[in-house]
Amino acid sequence: MNRERLMKMAGSVRTGGKGTVRRKKKAVHKTTTTDDKRLQSTLKRIGVNAIPAIEEVNIFKDDVVIQFLNPKVQASIAANTWVVSGSPQTKKLQDILPGIINQLGPDNLDNLRKLAEQFQKQAPGAATGSGATVTQDDDDDEVPELVPGETFEAAAEKGQATQANQAS
Repeated sequence: MNRERLMKMAGSVRTGGKGTVRRKKKAVHKTTTTDDKRLQSTLKRIGVNAIPAIEEVNIFKDDVVIQFLNPKVQASIAANTWVVSGSPQTKKLQDILPGIINQLGPDNLDNLRKLAEQFQKQAPGAATGSGATVTQDDDDDEVPELVPGETFEAAAEKGQATQANQAS
C-alpha cells in the first residue's frame, strides 16, 4: 500500500495528539430517540395541548380513510396544528361508511351525495329506479345540435316563443 494513504487512514482514527494510543475502531453512536425528542420540543414550542377522551380519528383521503383508534391527540389552534399519534389502519370508505354517517355534519352531505352517485355508477343495475331519473336530468343539460344556417340566439328565441304559446 501507499505510505501516504496509510498515514491518512491512521490520522483519522487518532483520538489525541502525537504519541497517543489509537482506537481499534471508530464508535458510532445510534441516536434513535433524538428525532422523537426534537419533535416533542418543537411541539412544546408551538404550544400544543393534549385533548383527552378521543376514541377515534378518521382522516379522509380520496377513497381511502386512515383510521386511528384511541389515539393521542394534541392541538394548537393558534398554530392551526393537530398532532394525532397512534397506530393507523387504512380502510376503504365503503367499509366504515355506516359507522361514520352520524359523525358527518351538514357540510358533508354534498360529499355523501357524490359518493352515492359514484357507487351507482360502479354498480349499474343495482338501483334501477333512481338511475332512470338521473339520465333524464342529464339529458336536459346537454347542448342541442346546431342546424346549419341557424344560430343559438335564433334557437333560443324560438324556444321562448313556443314556451309562451304553451303557457297561454
